[in-house]
This record gives sequence, structure tokens and C-alpha cells, in this order.
Amino acid sequence: MTTAFRWTRVDSHVLELVIGLGLLLVGLFQALFPLLGVTGPLPPIDTREVRLDTAAQVPHLQSGGATLRGTHQAELAFTDPALWDRVLFAAPQIVHAGLILVILSILMRMATTFRTGDVFVPANVYRLYGIAVALILTGTAVPALDTITTEALISGTPLTKEVVSGYTLSASTVVLSILVAALAGAFGHGTRLRADTEGLV
Repeated sequence: MTTAFRWTRVDSHVLELVIGLGLLLVGLFQALFPLLGVTGPLPPIDTREVRLDTAAQVPHLQSGGATLRGTHQAELAFTDPALWDRVLFAAPQIVHAGLILVILSILMRMATTFRTGDVFVPANVYRLYGIAVALILTGTAVPALDTITTEALISGTPLTKEVVSGYTLSASTVVLSILVAALAGAFGHGTRLRADTEGLV
């Protein structure tokens, strides 16, 4: 004999607490702290992982305040980054964090509908589509921004001969966005089916 699972108010509050904790941590460590690093109160982001043109080791390749160390996967580091350099270093992480915050905020709104046990509401359909859009931007726009800012950081320096310039989207995130969009379609079907059923009563 099996016991049916029932979603309770306690479950809803625990879910909202977890999502809220995620919002706090991402907001602080992935968005606010990097932003404060750009403006000055905190140490700025001054390193970035880059790919080299060859697998030959670059023990200490320097161009002005920029240093390149590593083998095939290297670390681009700036000794004393200027304001614009700090912006370029931090931009991909801040944009990525912003998209994650959007996703978590939408999930928080969806979680509030679980309290009544009625998840098949039209608003949740649009929220799932919103999550799908944010995910596809995370998988496509953020890597593009990383490539553009890396190009800007090394532009006009000898490091351009060593660093590989390329764009690689996050395939797993794009696939996840498609799955979420499909889930949104299923939710839309569920809401229409419920509305038709209620109309017959």
C-alpha cells in the first residue's frame, strides 16, 4: 500500500526559503560584490581564464599591466586594471548573475502558487516561458559577452597573438531552455484543459 504525496504549506515555505537563500547568495557574491569591485570599495576582478593558440607553455608573457600565464588553458591577469578594464572583467559575471536572479525571482512567484495547490494558472505558463528566455540568453549571450570583453581586454597588445578568439555557446543551457519551453507548453495545455473542464460543470 502506497501513500500519496501531498504538498503542504510547510513544503511551500521551505521551497520559498531555499529560493530566497539562492537570491541572496547570487545577489551578493555574483552581482553586488563584482559591481563593488568595479566601483572601488572591494578588490576588482582582475583575472580571466582564456585559451591559448598553442599548447606551448607561456610562463610569463607580459604586455604593460597584463600578464598571461599557463599552457593550453591560461590565466589573463591585469596588475592594476583601470576602470574600463574592471568593467570588462566583471561584465559577463554580472550579466550572468542578473539572468540567474531573474530566473530565481520567477521561480519565487511560481512557488507562491503552490500554497493553494493550484499550479495550473495562466501566469505560470508565461513565467515558464520567461525562464526559458532567460536560460537561452544565459547560454548564448553570456558566452558572446565573454568573448567580446576578452577581445577588448587584449586588443592592441602582443597577447592577441597567443589568445584564441572564439565563441562557444553553452549547449546544455540551450537544451534546458528548450525543455523548459516544452514544459511551459504542457502547462498551457493543462490550464486550457482545466478551464474547459470547469466550463462543463
